[in-house]
Amino acid sequence: MQKKLLSFFILISPLFLYSQKKETINRITNNSIEIEDANPDTELKIFEQNTPQKFSNAKIYGFGEASHNSKEFFDLKAKFFKYLVKNHGVKTFIMEESYQAESGINEWISGGQGDIKTIAENFNIGFWYTKEIVNLLHWMRAYNKGKSKEEQIQFYGMDIQIGKKLNQEIREFVDKANISIDENLLAVADSCANKKIDYGKEETWWQNQLPKLNELKQQILKSNLKRETYKNVLRSLNYLISYTQYASLVKEEYPKSTEYRDLKMFENVNYIVENLSKNGKAFIWAHNEHINKKEMYSTGSNIINLGRNLKDYYSDDYYAVGFDFGFGKINGLITNQKGSSWKTYDIEKPVRKTYAETLILVDKDIYFIEFDKSLEFFNEKSKHLLIGGGGYQPKSLSRILINKVYADTYDALIFVKEISVPDYNLN
Repeated sequence: MQKKLLSFFILISPLFLYSQKKETINRITNNSIEIEDANPDTELKIFEQNTPQKFSNAKIYGFGEASHNSKEFFDLKAKFFKYLVKNHGVKTFIMEESYQAESGINEWISGGQGDIKTIAENFNIGFWYTKEIVNLLHWMRAYNKGKSKEEQIQFYGMDIQIGKKLNQEIREFVDKANISIDENLLAVADSCANKKIDYGKEETWWQNQLPKLNELKQQILKSNLKRETYKNVLRSLNYLISYTQYASLVKEEYPKSTEYRDLKMFENVNYIVENLSKNGKAFIWAHNEHINKKEMYSTGSNIINLGRNLKDYYSDDYYAVGFDFGFGKINGLITNQKGSSWKTYDIEKPVRKTYAETLILVDKDIYFIEFDKSLEFFNEKSKHLLIGGGGYQPKSLSRILINKVYADTYDALIFVKEISVPDYNLN
């Protein structure tokens, strides 16, 4: 009798699993919003007619990307940013990029001189040197034309991994304001800004500079100038202090530097939203692992990231949108004795036992889905491809496959069936 029951269960198990998967696909199909295409210049007509209330009510939107080098992710984020500008009054654009990129880009999108290449050269992160992103800056420039400063889109950088040129702004301010500052402290600012981080080497030098940079900050604060006079240079100096502190942590016990970087990105976003945004609304462009509202990397890591800090501080005013994909072309960095170079890989289908393996079965090429408790599929742990700064790494696939609970990680997800590489030719 027991053998017959066992045989019966073995026989019906595949049918049960098939039925369960079909029901999941139907529920995702019925609850998702189709995105017509990835063209950044077309309207989100279906989304506009079905915009989730939670999305509409938010003020700060974090849009991730499953990799830093996928055309469709870039174009879809540009598409949603334009939608939010036109329909929700979002004029503050914050990027996973350096503070130093701000002035040149803002000058150009406000009507300044320059061409496609000189504008892209403001970026310190090489992934953004693409036509897709420069085209978005073109759109910002066109949007800003004829508008007052208060009505214009402004670009901001939140990241702290670059030090170069920060000292120049500090020295220019000191000279212009004609205040007495210890030259030795200014020399420390020069040294910190010009020194690159050696990620393979532990250096106590960085830690030793921090008291001197903080003393420089105190001398500026005690200069009897009005706050309006020095508030911009304080931003530059605070970024330099953060850069130096970050450099001092890179060889400390993991994940100190990772959490510190994201904490500082949160503090920078918070400052921009509270002090520089005209209406408290903002669009944040970064990797999935920075914008997600839970933690970095695998579920259960408890590595607090930018998005978690934002969700804790702003609650439902912060809305996190992640990205996932099915197949397509993607770049990966190859490093050998000859050096490093990028190779384009062709991913033919989703990796087994990932969210994407099921999500690709929905009969929509691109779709947006907001998570709620009724969609059990997203409340269950599954695998996800983590493609970081080094791009796709097929030889280390087990290391870039991580556990996630999507409903805990994002407020919503944009799924793209097929991805391709961006256009890096700006000639």
